[in-house]
Amino acid sequence: IVRTWPMVPGIDLTGTVIESQADSYKPGDKVLLTGWSVGEQYWGGYSQIQRVQSKWLIPLPKDIDSKTAMVIGTAGLTAMLCVMALEDAHITPEKGPVVVTGAAGGVGSVAVAILSKLGYNVTAVSGRTSTHDYLKGLGAQDIISREDMLKPSRPLEAQRWAGAVDTAGDAILARILAETDYNGAVAACGLAAGFKLPTTVMPFILRNVRLQGVDSVMCPNGRRQTAWKRLAQDLPEAALSDINKTISLNEIKQVAEDMMAGKTQGRTVVDLSL
Repeated sequence: IVRTWPMVPGIDLTGTVIESQADSYKPGDKVLLTGWSVGEQYWGGYSQIQRVQSKWLIPLPKDIDSKTAMVIGTAGLTAMLCVMALEDAHITPEKGPVVVTGAAGGVGSVAVAILSKLGYNVTAVSGRTSTHDYLKGLGAQDIISREDMLKPSRPLEAQRWAGAVDTAGDAILARILAETDYNGAVAACGLAAGFKLPTTVMPFILRNVRLQGVDSVMCPNGRRQTAWKRLAQDLPEAALSDINKTISLNEIKQVAEDMMAGKTQGRTVVDLSL
């Protein structure tokens, strides 16, 4: 993703305005930034002082403190946008079970917790048995293995899911689509398993399945602020303590390597004062 060097990573940040040339913010305001290619094209949040465009910011929601905002971060915002996409498609808890792939990751963890609180019957997909207790603690009622979901699927399989939040893509997304109920919906936000989609149009034209892409990086500020308000309301406080840990700047390299190796779960907050 990063094409120019040097680059300061960090796609999420929160802090207090020191100086502002924009009428929308004044010194002392608490603000939040996720996405907008910060940490990818523009220097990111792994610094104690940051200069950004005001249009990238939103006010820190009044019911969320700075640490909580970073526990949620881009992953939590993406998860909430996925839940909202299912709601837009009229996928209610009464319609049937929903499945979340990559459930132990940042997006998946928050999605499981929110959907469970909203009353959905949540099935979590995970590649590690060590995460099962963690996922059940977040509210997952069933857990299935990633290996099962990676098995090649026929164009249409037995209907299992009213809806889905998919962070994986590729063969996993193809199987989910083949297993989605008539009038079901899938919110796709990731490609951890690959960017290809080895499927057919049959789920869409024979079962009226909706595949909704979800992007949080360039999400318009209006919907972004709505999602943050929903996070303050619908993300259980107990889940926040379960899905995060705090590290110092010096620990980032090792944690990043562990993350790429699939050894982490939930969210990691970087406290730049440590």
